[in-house]
Amino acid sequence: QVQLVESGGGMVQAGGSLRLSCAASGIIFSINAMGWYRQAPGKQRELVAQLTSAGTTTYPDSVKGRFTISRDNAKVYLQMNNMKSEDTAVYYCNFRGREYTRRGTSDFDSWGQGTQVTVPS
Repeated sequence: QVQLVESGGGMVQAGGSLRLSCAASGIIFSINAMGWYRQAPGKQRELVAQLTSAGTTTYPDSVKGRFTISRDNAKVYLQMNNMKSEDTAVYYCNFRGREYTRRGTSDFDSWGQGTQVTVPS
């Protein structure tokens, strides 16, 4: 089973930067998409960045120009610049793809445990 471990969260002042990392463990056949989501208290989880196997990136307007997603094999990163108080949330990474199993391969959709990012107002 593919497991994801995140790191890099913390507290940063408004205007500052943070870099989140997410590493996958397991026997991965292919990765279709990697993404970062966040969930603030009382709000639904939302996508903040996605990178597909074709190299296509997606960002919501709220982070466009400030956040950048990148990949290095089975690791994904989220560089966050010019951070704002509204970026405060728990950030989760997500991988979707296919993994090796005893019977061949099967789809997986894995989530990290979440890492807190706080930008004081």
